Amino acid sequence: MTGSRSKSVVLWTFVTAALLMLSAPTVVVLGASFTAGNIITFPPDGLSLKWYGAIAQASDLRQAFVRSLIVATICTVVAIPVGTLAGIALAKYRVRFARSIQIYLLLPFTIPLIGSGIGLMLVFGNAGVLGKLWPVGIACCVINLPFMIWAVTASASNLSPDLELAAANCGAPPLQRFLYITLPAVLPGVITGSLLMFILALNEFLVSLLLVDARSVTLPVQIYNSIRSIITPDLAAISVVFIACAAFVIALLDRLVGLDIFLKSK
Repeated sequence: MTGSRSKSVVLWTFVTAALLMLSAPTVVVLGASFTAGNIITFPPDGLSLKWYGAIAQASDLRQAFVRSLIVATICTVVAIPVGTLAGIALAKYRVRFARSIQIYLLLPFTIPLIGSGIGLMLVFGNAGVLGKLWPVGIACCVINLPFMIWAVTASASNLSPDLELAAANCGAPPLQRFLYITLPAVLPGVITGSLLMFILALNEFLVSLLLVDARSVTLPVQIYNSIRSIITPDLAAISVVFIACAAFVIALLDRLVGLDIFLKSK
């Protein structure tokens, strides 16, 4: 009994330490955003909402946030059909070069992002489209597409082939089988991947930094430009907005799919 209690104490000690380390940056940024002073500090120098009012009235921040939303929307719209079809193909069919494709899906974890960003910058630069928003959305999709494919593949792997065979025996054409059997079965993976792609593109910094110009900066790049001069509490307030967006996506994911299904797909 004593040994079991000791193991439990050690386990919960590590769990508590991990939770504290993970939550500490969020708590510090959240507290600093409510400071009444003019310098970013923690604990905050009084409590005030003035910095949230400041970012709400800053037209450059609003415009940068809208651009980030546009980039995230483009990324998600492109990723849904491409990632869905690719995930279904990898899960259901014997695809040539499947091993090579699986290796490609590991690229976001093996190739430095700066390498991919420079390559995309050269491609779009030769096409003469640098400084526009849609190349940034495409680039975010290219880099993060494996997450979409993984989510759809996990859902498609649970689809029984007998359902499609039964529909085929009843005379259903391929398109009808896809729309009424395959697509509903992989819909949780599609929703999960879409939300992941949206939030990853919304927060993307390095690729945006390489592909935008002064007229089309996204919000992460705008924050970086502000940090280069001085760090003020309004930057902490913007960070809280990003945290709120991520929390909203998690809540929406739990509402639409369920976090248990999402975690199993990972």
